Amino acid sequence: MKVTGDWLTAGSTQAVFAALQAEGHSAFAVGGCVRNALMGVAVTDVDIATDANPETVQALAKAAGLKSVPTGIEHGTITVVAEGTGYEVTTFRADTETDGRHAVVRFSTDMREDAARRDFTMNALYADAAGLVVDPLGGLPDLEARRVRFIGEAQERIAEDYLRILRFFRFAAWYGDPELGFDEEALAAIADSLDGLAGLSRERIGAEVIKLLSAPDPAPAVGSMEQTGVLHAILPGSSTRGLAPLVHLEQTASVTSDAIRRLAGLGVFGSDGLRLSKKQQRRLEQYQSLISTSEGPAELGYRHGADMARDVVLLRAALFEMQLDADALSAAVVGSRQKCPVKPGDLMPDYSGAALGEKLRDMEDKWIKSGFRLSKSDLLA
Repeated sequence: MKVTGDWLTAGSTQAVFAALQAEGHSAFAVGGCVRNALMGVAVTDVDIATDANPETVQALAKAAGLKSVPTGIEHGTITVVAEGTGYEVTTFRADTETDGRHAVVRFSTDMREDAARRDFTMNALYADAAGLVVDPLGGLPDLEARRVRFIGEAQERIAEDYLRILRFFRFAAWYGDPELGFDEEALAAIADSLDGLAGLSRERIGAEVIKLLSAPDPAPAVGSMEQTGVLHAILPGSSTRGLAPLVHLEQTASVTSDAIRRLAGLGVFGSDGLRLSKKQQRRLEQYQSLISTSEGPAELGYRHGADMARDVVLLRAALFEMQLDADALSAAVVGSRQKCPVKPGDLMPDYSGAALGEKLRDMEDKWIKSGFRLSKSDLLA
């Protein structure tokens, strides 16, 4: 089996392969780029594995006129830059110690050892410079079936890095076949390993949750997270009740998926268990404040913009189990385009200070309730 694509045939990629192979060393694209290429998914990053040790990689890059940066040399990773593109080149490795978050590694010349330390069988695939796929652990059948399965014993893989619990559900959401369900051995091992989640940082948890919720339909995976206890371990108080309806409404309305909107769909409006940006946190808080207001779609659009109004309309329908009014989303857009016809100058000097603000708000409310139909003369009469 072979893979192909611009990511592989690019001059920069081939230059790195050539540099590493110049003195007889091996070099293989590995992991996500091979997996995605085989699944017909866009490739964004190209990682390369080699039997050359890090110092040799640096020497080979220099000999080929390529820049190298020791970004993770203690773990065997050198970033080699070709034509302005960085490639993470990592020496084959095997774990000697793990603590559930970090691993102590030794360098290896054995691809099978390198594959065995990875997380899922579909990620332990390699491809040479010509695109020929090498499958040292038999991961191709799992990839072809879209089955997310841990390499070896699931319990052991999880104990090496408890973030793999969240990665399992993220990969299931993006690459798994929901009709197959979820690997039973993996789910049992995850349910027995919940305590390990407490040792993960909020940043790592948050990053995985955002990636998971960005999948086209994360509802089956998140539902399984709830059943195994993972969801409540990382997001106490959350509920999956509104997520599947929200995803359905998004798809029906051709609305692009959004992880923060979906967090709100889980009833998560704070970042206690996650590390979110200030902008993301503000959005969650705004969702919370607007979902239960009496503002209709048009008023939401006028006061908060079309995107926020659309999201609130979708969230209300999903969380309160209501049908989505076919005109609600268009009303939100119409409202966002309105401009109140009365300006402060129209009320001065008869009104000033707090009285001016109160009068403006009163007129604005009347104008909104009229469906934006009242004119300036109507309001000033």
